[in-house]
Amino acid sequence: MNSKRLRPRELALDLLYDIAGGLLQAVGLHCFIDSIDVAPGGAAGLAILLNRFTGLPIGTLTLFINIPLFIAAWTLLGKERTLKTMKTVIILTTILDVVITPHVPVYAGDKMLSCIFGGILVGTSIALIFMRGSTTGGGDIAAKLLQKSRPHLQTGSAIMCIDLVIIASSMLVFKNIESGLYGLITMTVSTHVIDLILYGLNKSTMLTIISPRSAEIAASLMAHVERGCTFIKSRGAYSNTSGETVICVVDKKQFYKAKKLIYGIDPGAFLIVSEAKEVYGQGFLNSDREV
Repeated sequence: MNSKRLRPRELALDLLYDIAGGLLQAVGLHCFIDSIDVAPGGAAGLAILLNRFTGLPIGTLTLFINIPLFIAAWTLLGKERTLKTMKTVIILTTILDVVITPHVPVYAGDKMLSCIFGGILVGTSIALIFMRGSTTGGGDIAAKLLQKSRPHLQTGSAIMCIDLVIIASSMLVFKNIESGLYGLITMTVSTHVIDLILYGLNKSTMLTIISPRSAEIAASLMAHVERGCTFIKSRGAYSNTSGETVICVVDKKQFYKAKKLIYGIDPGAFLIVSEAKEVYGQGFLNSDREV
C-alpha cells in the first residue's frame, strides 16, 4: 500500500528534477558552451562536434548518440535504470532543442566566464539528475562498456578517458588548441560542482581518539557536542597496553569545539582526523538518499 502511494510522488519528483536539470543544462550548453566552440566531453560534447558537420540540433544529436548506448545499457545497467535514463535524455533533448535554443539569447562575453558558468550549470544539472538515481547517458554508459574490456579501470577514470578523447577531438574539429584547453576548464568546473552538490555539502569529520581517558572524552563529546561515540577495543603495539579507542563523527563546524574538549581532558591524546564524505544515520543523512 505505502509503495503504491509513494510511486506517483516519486515519479513527480523524478520529472521535477529532470526538468530542472534539463533547463540548467540547456542554458549552460546553448548560452555559454556551444557559442565558444568548446566540447566539454560526454554525449553533449560529441553532439557539439557533430553539429558542426551536420547542422542538426545538439539535443537531437545527443539523443541519436545515446540510442546504441541505451541498447547496451539494457543488459548492463538493467531495465529500470535504462528506462530512467531514457526518460531523462528525452526531457533534456526537448528542453534544449524546443524551449531554450530557439528563444534564449547566447552570451557573447568573455570566454573564461563562459567556461566557468557553463561548467557550473551543466555540473548542477548532472548532480540533480544523479540525485534521483538517473543519468544523462553518454559518457556514463560508455564508461561501463569500456570497463568490460578494461576491468581494472575505475568508473571515474573511464569517464575521464572518454571525455579527454572528445576534448582532444575538439581541437581538430575547431582547429584551435584553445578549444581543448577551455574544454578542460569546463569539465573540471563541472566535475567539482557535481562533487560539491552530491558530497561536499554533507561532508563530516570522523575523529579517532586514542587515550587512557577515553570514557571521559566520549562522555564529554556526547554531552557538549551531542554526537554519539563508539568504543573499539585496542592494544598498543609498542606499549602492549590494552585500552579503548573512541570513534566519533561530527559536523565540520563542530570539529573545533570537539578538539578543545578532547585536549581539555587529555593533552596527550592521540587524535586522527579524517574527512567523511557521506554519513548515514540519526543526525546525518537518511539511508534511502540515493546519490
